[in-house]
Amino acid sequence: MEVQIDEGCISCGLCTEICPDEFEFGPEGTAVPINDPVPADLEAGTVEASEACPVSVIEVEE
Repeated sequence: MEVQIDEGCISCGLCTEICPDEFEFGPEGTAVPINDPVPADLEAGTVEASEACPVSVIEVEE
């Protein structure tokens, strides 16, 4: 699984709260994925974070 965060992240922190082992804040203050590809044990949390994103900028590819 691969994940990317499109332009438009509002730095709400929801993804870093839901799946802190996959998302962190980058130097620009917006969320960035940590792993590429996403480890199997983090896939469920990554999908949950994507679905919870209030601006729908987290793209998950199986």
